This record gives sequence, structure tokens and C-alpha cells, in this order.
Amino acid sequence: MPPTTTTPRPARPSGVVAPRLAYRPGGARRGAVRRGAVWAVVTAVPLVFLAVFFAYPVASIVVRGFAPDGVLDLTAFGDVLGRPRTWRIIGLTVAQATVATAIAVVLGIPGAYLLYRCDFPGRTALRAFVVVPFVLPTVVVGVAFRSVLADHGPLGFLGWDGTFAAVVAALVFFNYAVVVRTVGGFWASLDPRAEQAARALGAPPWRAFAAVTLPALTPAIASAAAIVFLFCATAFGVVLVLGGTGYGTVETEIWVQTTQFLDLPAAAVLSVVQLAVVAVALAAAGRARDRRERALQLRAGEAVHAQRLALHGPGRRAGDVVAVVTTAAVGVLLLALPLGTVLVRSFRTREGWGLGNYAALATTGGPNALSVTVWDATVTSLRVAVDATLLAVLVGGLVALVVSRRPRSRTGRRAVRALDAVFMLPLGVSAVTVGFGFLVALQRPFGLELNLRDSLVLIPVAQAVVAVPLVVRTVLPVLRAIDTRLHEAAAVLGAAPGQVLRLVDWPLAARSLGLAVGLAFAVSLGEFGATAFLARPDQPTLPVVIFRLIGRPGADNLGMALAASVVLAVLTATVMLLTERLRAGGRTAAAGEF
Repeated sequence: MPPTTTTPRPARPSGVVAPRLAYRPGGARRGAVRRGAVWAVVTAVPLVFLAVFFAYPVASIVVRGFAPDGVLDLTAFGDVLGRPRTWRIIGLTVAQATVATAIAVVLGIPGAYLLYRCDFPGRTALRAFVVVPFVLPTVVVGVAFRSVLADHGPLGFLGWDGTFAAVVAALVFFNYAVVVRTVGGFWASLDPRAEQAARALGAPPWRAFAAVTLPALTPAIASAAAIVFLFCATAFGVVLVLGGTGYGTVETEIWVQTTQFLDLPAAAVLSVVQLAVVAVALAAAGRARDRRERALQLRAGEAVHAQRLALHGPGRRAGDVVAVVTTAAVGVLLLALPLGTVLVRSFRTREGWGLGNYAALATTGGPNALSVTVWDATVTSLRVAVDATLLAVLVGGLVALVVSRRPRSRTGRRAVRALDAVFMLPLGVSAVTVGFGFLVALQRPFGLELNLRDSLVLIPVAQAVVAVPLVVRTVLPVLRAIDTRLHEAAAVLGAAPGQVLRLVDWPLAARSLGLAVGLAFAVSLGEFGATAFLARPDQPTLPVVIFRLIGRPGADNLGMALAASVVLAVLTATVMLLTERLRAGGRTAAAGEF
């Protein structure tokens, strides 16, 4: 008798429990109807949220700028684009973003190698520390660099205070973690055998890296560079504190035109210009991300283990030494020094060293400084951040679930890519525009007798709009890595959509959910652009209070601002440390990106 052959069963991804289902006649057709209804609802909820709380406010600003009397008037384009000031602002925006992106990539690649390809004690804590600057409030980052670069600061001898270099340094500080995590997550899954083969054939280490590893990292590097450029081009708080009007960006110019000059047409034109730049950056990031995900899929199922750090002995690797030295210099001079300076100066009072600035947080500061204490503002920030996080995780999770699908038809795939791009738009549109749009559009939204403008509910909603894209980018790579054959098998067996989500998607998605919650909470804590418009004087958030204290004269107010910045930085760092420890480790979690 001929030998019996069996078809091998597809390997099941680690951590996924196969659903126990019984086949029911006719269940496939009923299941298809249920799935269609469920996916329609899942898609509609985030679309409605985006339409009401993002598209509608932004469109209201643009309409009021271009049609103030109900008649389309595009003369503002010629007027605003004909101003030398406009082109100077656009040039500065592009220059600052380009230079900061290039420096962040050059410094971030050694850090990605050290933290994701090498194994050493304290690696988890160092990863968490590297992420803290990214989620720090931009106001805190501005205060930190002003403290370092001021004449009496540790780096005051450089003369960078209030210069182009100061803004670039702060932008690199803010976005260094984006490069490290995006490139590092990809590098952690990169098959090392190709480079090892090149080394075995006699290529020196630097040449093997340049000829083999670096080209393989190109999709991740391009994706990280596009996202960093996007963040730098839309920076607000950092540029506002460090650059002022001398080194402003399109983002800060929108704020100046709306709050100081009340020139809505100019702000609308600048918003359109910024949206065009954002669209280009998002398109580049999307193409790079697709290439990266396809490369990751080619290596699905292969376990790549981190190598032991080798700094001495016969196995010493020059690349490890370079990575350690570069990362240590960045960690000390770029990351730790600004934060350490704020911490030290927060203990300096007019009477000498002590806790006077922290004791003053229970007061409203000097005359006409604050209407509430800093601790009251801290409680408000925490309460708002909880609400914003819940909303962002709910909406962002639904978005990630929808765009992680891989339809068979070309039309379906294009629709999914379009949805992915649409939900990334809040990353690039000015938070100032969103906040101002809330004030303009939501007094009587859609003509309803409902005044949301005076309600605190708008602050967590605005912060959730900002945080949703980060939640999507964190959860989406994990959902896309799930084997689609599990979904198909469950559907054929008549599983309801809820069963498929619970038994197939949830076990893996939960691994990245902790990181998504931490990022959303930290970003909500530090959001300043939109909140500056929406926060009421009697219930401000902590970043708004810090900015108000910075703008008041007097050493006491500055001391309170420094102490409040330390409180906000500690809260943010604690959130990220807990997130880094609680989330599932390994390659799946590392594959996410900002």
C-alpha cells in the first residue's frame, strides 16, 4: 500500500488559543451577515468621532477664514503667501524639522542597536528612560532647555539660548525615542545570518553593517525619519518657549495669528499649508511602514535572540563600544542634563537651597499668577487624562482593528489604506487649530442648542483626538501580525464576530494594550496646544499652569514653574516605567511604533 500522506497543519502564532467551535449547517452565511453588521458599526464609531471632533472643528476654522461672510474668498492665499514673514516661517519650519530629523536618526541608530540587539542588565529600565522625553509635556521640555542653555546654566557658555540650535536640540531630545523604538523594534527581528555570512567571507564589521544590515534597516529608518519630521514640523510648546517669534514654526504662527492678531484668514491659509506638508510626510511614512511590515512578515515565526553585550575580552566588538559611547553621551548630555538641571534648580529659592518651591505649590503663587493651586491643577490633569485615555484607547483600538484587516479585493485593500491615512491626520494638524476650532464650532454644534464650549468634556476629547493615532500605531502592527487563517477557520465554523475577536485577536492585542494605555495617558497629561484654548481659568491643567507661571515675572513664580515641571515629569516617567514593566516583552511588543 502506498504510504498515507497528511497535509501539515499551519503553525499557530504563539499565545493564541484556537477557538473551540462546532460546525453548524448554514452558519457560514449567517456568520457573514453578522460580521458585516459588526464591522459596519466598528468602522462607523471612530469615523463619527473623527468627523465630529476633528474634521468639523478644523473645517469650521477654514470656512471662517476663506468665507467670512458666507462667500468664498481666496484672496487671503495671495495675501498671506505674498508676505515675506510667511515664507520665513515656512523656511524655518522645514529647516528645523530637517536638521533635527537628520541628527535624531544618526544618534538613534546606535541606541536602537544597543537597546534592542544587545542584552545587558538594566536594559528594560533604560528603554523606559529613553521613552520619557517623548511623552514629556512640551512646556517642560522648553523649560528644561532654557535652564540648561541660559547664561547661568551648565551649557550657557555655548550661547545657544533663544537660537536655532536650541530649538533643534530640544526637537532631537523630544524625538530621539521615536528613532530608537521604531528602528530597534525592526532590528530586533532582523535575521543576523546575512551579516554573519558576510563576516565569514572576510568583510570587516563596518563593511558588513554598511552593505548588509543598513540596507535591510532602510524601511524602518525611513518610517522613523518621516514620523520625526512630522513631529518636528508641528512642534508647538518647545518652539514657543525656546524660539519665540524669532524662530517660530507654522504651528506657532497659527497660534500668533489667532490669539494675538485675530487674523483667521491667515491662520486658515497656514493650516492648509501645514496640512499639505503633513500629507506628504504621512504618505512617506505609510510607504515606509508598508515595506517594513512586509519585511517583518517574511521573517514571521523566526526567533531572533539578543546577543550579549561585548565590551572587553577576546569577543570584544567595536560596534558595541561605539553604541555604548554614543548612547551614553546622548543619555547624559541630551536627555539627563536638561531634566537634571530642572530638578536641581527646583530646590533653589531666594533664601537658598530648600523645599520652598514645592511648598509654594499649595498656593496660587504671586499676585495675579494663578487662580488655583498647582496641586489642584495636578488633580484636574489626572482626572482629564484618565477620561482622555479611555476614549483614545476605545477609538484607537477600533481603528486598529478595522485597518488591520486584509481584504481579498483590491477595492477593499485601498479602502483600508485610506482609512489608515485618514486617522493619522490628527498627528499632523495643528493642535492649536483643533482647540481653536472647538471654541468656534462647538458652541452650537450643527445648529443644536447644545453649548459644549463651556464644558470640561472638550478637554479630554481634544486630548483623545491627539492620542488616537499613537494608540493605532502601537496596536496595529500586533494585529496585522495575526495569521489570517485563524480568522477564516473561525468564520467557516460559524463563529460569531465577538468570539473571533475574543479568542483570536484579543490574546495578542492585549500584549500591546498596556503600552497604548501608557502612551495615551502620558500624552494626555502633557498636551498643551489644544488645552491652552479650552482650559477654564478656574480649572486649568498642569501644563497650562506651568506656562502661566513662566510668563509671570519674579523668581518665586519661576521656582514654582520648575517644581511643577518636576512633578509633571515624575508623573510621566512613572506612567512609562509601569507601562514598560507591565506590558508583555519580546518581539511582538517591540514591533510597535509611535
